[in-house]
Amino acid sequence: MKISVIGCGYVGLITGVCLAEMGHSLICVDNNE
Repeated sequence: MKISVIGCGYVGLITGVCLAEMGHSLICVDNNE
């Protein structure tokens, strides 16, 4: 499954890592101020 994670703070990053380990393809996006 292709998944987008908006916001790569603590929760978004951990969620992305867990989903990637389960075999999903994902893109993490975060704004940099």
